[in-house]
Amino acid sequence: MNEVLSTDVAIIGAGPIGLFAVFELGLLDIRCHLIDILPKAGGQCAELYPEKPIYDIPGFPVISGQELVDNLMKQIHPFGPKFHLGEMVERMEVVGTAEQPLFRIGTDNDKTIESKSVFIAAGGGSFQPKKPPIPGLDAYENKSVFYSVRKMDHFKGRRVVIVGGGDSALDWALNLHPVADRITLVHRRDAFRAAPHSVNAMRELVNSGDMEFVLGQVTAVKGDGGQLSALTIRRENGEVYDHPCDDMMPFFGLTMKLGPIAGWGINLHENLVPVDTAKFETSVPGIFAVGDINTYPGKLKLILSGFHEATLAAQRAHRYVYPDKKLTFQYTTSSTSLQRKLGVS
Repeated sequence: MNEVLSTDVAIIGAGPIGLFAVFELGLLDIRCHLIDILPKAGGQCAELYPEKPIYDIPGFPVISGQELVDNLMKQIHPFGPKFHLGEMVERMEVVGTAEQPLFRIGTDNDKTIESKSVFIAAGGGSFQPKKPPIPGLDAYENKSVFYSVRKMDHFKGRRVVIVGGGDSALDWALNLHPVADRITLVHRRDAFRAAPHSVNAMRELVNSGDMEFVLGQVTAVKGDGGQLSALTIRRENGEVYDHPCDDMMPFFGLTMKLGPIAGWGINLHENLVPVDTAKFETSVPGIFAVGDINTYPGKLKLILSGFHEATLAAQRAHRYVYPDKKLTFQYTTSSTSLQRKLGVS
């Protein structure tokens, strides 16, 4: 049996709201583990608009999505949260009572986490990869077709084809180049939606013969037992050929889905989670929903609203984590004990 990890609060979603929840919970001596399907913290801010300016964060006339994430990561550093990135929560079991909640969470990476409370901070749901419309592709998924990189060592000495023209495709083409035997980048256009320096680095490798770029589209997969042997590629000029391949990584962007949350026994309303406005708790005691995933009268889908929701949810969670301990409200500006936790006193 796999080891069971134990924490006070499991936070599902490592976007800005999930990160700020770590801060508010940390002030109350509550330990956190965060789980996110993305390979890095930051949610939509980091994945979809890292350079996009945000104008409605209090105290910042303008801040980019990535800058906001970076600041939040610095803010929660004193509390040492544990991150489980590139993983999706597949199942959640209620093993406690309404008075003393306890939850057992399982991820698709075979991890089990037990917590006294759960914060769902999953935005509009879980990010899931957009899959190319290639017949029979699902038979190869997680064997020789991957939508993210869990272990770079898997690709050592292998022939890897990366499909796409965005940052993810270019970044992994460059990062896996020293590891794989051969990297081939396939894109339908000779133009890219990626950082210019990444595009330039890729073109230099192509020009030197250290990487191959194919202008075209993958139309079919070949191989046995889930292991690819070749991809059928149609070039821009109409030529069709079989390209030898051990692994394929399609990067066609992400889509939002409610995902397994729908099966957790929580009341839902139009794919959102209803909560109260005093503690932002769901219909299941001990499970909270904060940020864009929740709904209540007057709800505004703003980051600053999510910060407020996470703050009140943390106050309630304290009762489940420390049922015999009275919670005394304190200000960070005047409380020496809170300042010691933050390392500023």
